[in-house]
Amino acid sequence: MLALPAVLTHAQAVPCLAQLSAGMAAGPQQVVLNAQALQDFDSSALAVLLELRRACLRVGKQLQITGAPVRLMHLASLYGVRALLEDGALAHTESLAPAQV
Repeated sequence: MLALPAVLTHAQAVPCLAQLSAGMAAGPQQVVLNAQALQDFDSSALAVLLELRRACLRVGKQLQITGAPVRLMHLASLYGVRALLEDGALAHTESLAPAQV
């Protein structure tokens, strides 16, 4: 199982994606990514997740994200990419309340 770090901002995006991509390539057909530790993030976290999803699709794998923080999913909704992250049976840690913007 792959895991996101506690902090994933622009400064960590490239090395994080490289590490996740290497793990994805060596892993099983169903790539499980645990996002539970993620606490401090910006839109770069979405970019990492979307690129990892694309990498999975290129090699015929499916990405499943578990433990996604509610704030991350709200951000994904604001950017219009939530459905792309959820199509792999995404499970988040808390029930979603309406976004407070």
